[in-house]
Amino acid sequence: MRLNILAMGISMALFWGAAMFLVALANLIWSGYGQTFLEVIASVYPGYQATASFGQVIVGTLYALLDGAICGLVFAWLYNCFAPKGAQQA
Repeated sequence: MRLNILAMGISMALFWGAAMFLVALANLIWSGYGQTFLEVIASVYPGYQATASFGQVIVGTLYALLDGAICGLVFAWLYNCFAPKGAQQA
């Protein structure tokens, strides 16, 4: 079985973008929620600071959407490189 590369990219983008959005939004509402997670993400995404502001929620979400899409595309492509091409004829 082979993976649809575009579908995997979109799925991972939406998954990771939603996860980042929800954690950053929860941190905006409840001070300190997921702070360590957001600080780790801030060390990876240039321009994103783990501060509780709506602008940073948007910046983090956009980075996560892009990051998720790239990771999903690469994962599906690599999987398809190693997956069997189809049933072998005997």
